[in-house]
Amino acid sequence: MSNSSYSPGPTQNTVRSADGKVFTAPESWMLLPPGDATLTRRVKAAGPHWVVQERRGRKVFSLGVWAPAATIANVRAELDAERSTEKYAKRREADARRRDKAQANYVEDFIQAVVAFLAFHPSHADMADKLARAVADHATPVGSGTVARTKRIPVERRAEAAVIAWMRHQTTAYDSMKIPRVKGKRREVRRMLAQRSQEVLSQYRRGEVVGQQCPLRRALETGSQPR
Repeated sequence: MSNSSYSPGPTQNTVRSADGKVFTAPESWMLLPPGDATLTRRVKAAGPHWVVQERRGRKVFSLGVWAPAATIANVRAELDAERSTEKYAKRREADARRRDKAQANYVEDFIQAVVAFLAFHPSHADMADKLARAVADHATPVGSGTVARTKRIPVERRAEAAVIAWMRHQTTAYDSMKIPRVKGKRREVRRMLAQRSQEVLSQYRRGEVVGQQCPLRRALETGSQPR
């Protein structure tokens, strides 16, 4: 077998290839679980290995890497020694500061993109800023898995999608709706709610006087979600 990707086999020590063949891991091998990207990368670079992955829906999840136990032990020992040095600690601190700065810059850029998408009338400028920051607080944290974290679409489209998603959960009864398990029905409901959200936003863009019963105003001022 080559160094390739496999799916889980029928038992703990087996894997299945793309053509359905089942292979048993050698007795001298062990499964390195996912979680330490550097360790995994170095073990894979060190020699023979099997990558085990599982597809769930559209996503592929790593289940670990099979490799010789001796290889894993040696690479782990070398990495532990490296990580115990002062040089490594300083580099980690510098990397963390860099990531924090990049995240802060992205949050501000995202907020500005949301404000630009909202395009509220100047009389509602405070509301635009409050909404943009509420959406950013939810959508921009690293690891949140929201549309704001993807790089597949421009930030302008991320901003629009994040606003509509936030409003769907915070200004409608979407989360408590009993939607029939019919193909396309949930997508249909989301489109309907998105249209309602766009109508609410249009009021603010036109500079209309919006009452206290506006679902957007209520969500931002009280943090409550309609039921």
